[in-house]
Amino acid sequence: MIGNLTKDPEVRSTGSGVSVCSFRIAVTRRFAGQGGERVADFFDVVAWRSLAELCGKYLAKGRKVAVVGELQTRTYDAKDGTKRYVTEIVADEVEFLTPRGQGEGGGYEGGGYATEGRHAAPAAPAADGFTDIEDDELPF
Repeated sequence: MIGNLTKDPEVRSTGSGVSVCSFRIAVTRRFAGQGGERVADFFDVVAWRSLAELCGKYLAKGRKVAVVGELQTRTYDAKDGTKRYVTEIVADEVEFLTPRGQGEGGGYEGGGYATEGRHAAPAAPAADGFTDIEDDELPF
């Protein structure tokens, strides 16, 4: 999914100290509705561990991201006794897509890539527009 964050991400820790980051993205549909307006769908995203920390550090409301992960549905009993269903994207990879200079506030502004299980910070673009990567990050 590719979309924009609807608000700043929330980072917290589980009781055992594992970081978890939650955010919502708005994804615009490809085609306009009957009235000609573009419709957006909203998806909740959850990232864990080092990916959660990177998302919490570098993302903010309005930033564009690409999220790769899997859909998971869970249920819980609400305080009023009803059963509630929640469907979320559990992120395996998050790519920061906001172009340099268009981000709000401080921090990194685009072109970064983060995956679950890696401990590397997003790669900074080189002066000529290319991103430097290490040989061990290549898939071949």
